[in-house]
Amino acid sequence: MATAASVSGPSSTAHKGLHIALWVAQVLLALGFGMGGLMKSTTPMAELAAKMPWAGAVPELLVRLIGISEVAAAVGLILPAATKVRPSLTPLAAACLVVVMVLAAIFHVTRGEFEALPINIVLGGLAAFVAWGRHKKAPIAAR
Repeated sequence: MATAASVSGPSSTAHKGLHIALWVAQVLLALGFGMGGLMKSTTPMAELAAKMPWAGAVPELLVRLIGISEVAAAVGLILPAATKVRPSLTPLAAACLVVVMVLAAIFHVTRGEFEALPINIVLGGLAAFVAWGRHKKAPIAAR
């Protein structure tokens, strides 16, 4: 007959592993979107358009809004979970990034920029993992 300790042991280890995987995904997404967002919100448009041709094809205000939104999402992936103050904002930030990646993929397809799709798929998948994990499987309790 299994004891309570043996029943909770593997499940607890699996839960800890999921927690670690979610934190790794959160940090990677926050770094990627934070750096990308800072670049989109602060780099002069001519220089940005040279690095990202699509940035020169849309209004500057839209590019800056996308950048600021990405920085906000990066903060939302880490700060609420780390401080345990309104940690429900973390899966919301991740879900918003999924939407951003779907829209980005559609935008790139309409422009024939199919080489951008793997990045959108990987980042969107990671964001979906965080949204699901922090909402359903391993939520972080508020203080």
